Amino acid sequence: MEITAILIDDERKALAILKNKLERLCPNVTIIGETQDPEEGLELINTLQPQLVFLDVAMPIMSGFDILSKIASPKFEIIFATAFDDYAIEAIKHCAIGYLVKPIDNEDLVITVNKAIKNIEEKTALEKNKLLIENLGIHTFQKKKIVIPSQQGLEFVEINKIIFCEGTDGYTKIHFIDDKPILSSYSIGHFFKLLENQDFYLIHKSYLINVDCIEKYLNEGYVVLNQNHKLPVSRNRRSDFLSSLKK
Repeated sequence: MEITAILIDDERKALAILKNKLERLCPNVTIIGETQDPEEGLELINTLQPQLVFLDVAMPIMSGFDILSKIASPKFEIIFATAFDDYAIEAIKHCAIGYLVKPIDNEDLVITVNKAIKNIEEKTALEKNKLLIENLGIHTFQKKKIVIPSQQGLEFVEINKIIFCEGTDGYTKIHFIDDKPILSSYSIGHFFKLLENQDFYLIHKSYLINVDCIEKYLNEGYVVLNQNHKLPVSRNRRSDFLSSLKK
């Protein structure tokens, strides 16, 4: 599939490197515009209507997030580029949007572009971009949503409604308060990386729990969660787990 792309990055060298890598490694991507000026980038997007935008996160005057928020109907796929920024990457990952960490690795670029092309074919960009804009305006993490790829498509769920994630055979079953579970084709490791810095704890290789849903801890090494879910805590994790609860 041939796709059109615009590149926006305020650093001249970074822009040139990205363009060179795309021309060498991703021949199915046609670059129809590039700029170091975020405001000009916004105009290019509105005028040229690209299918894919490579967007630097940290830019003067207007950040990549600011550009996205100023577009009424952002139907294009995005690949964000960033020097390592925990907040930016966390926000992007929650919405299943592509990102690259500078300096950009060749293999990562190809993999991320191929995923973007697949997403373009499935036409999921608008919903994900709107969710990112919504999440960026919410300061309380527990009110935010994440995207869960499931067998039916993409599920947009509130984080505070998750009781626990259950890993099984490379899949993950996500259990909710007042809703039926969702089975995701992503491993529990994916959700651990997504939620590890928040109020979630991996009590066992197969169980990632929402600490806010704990009702009691049993001395024999189990936690009881909302809806009477009783889950084991691995022996080698019990001490750290109990210490974390006391903080």
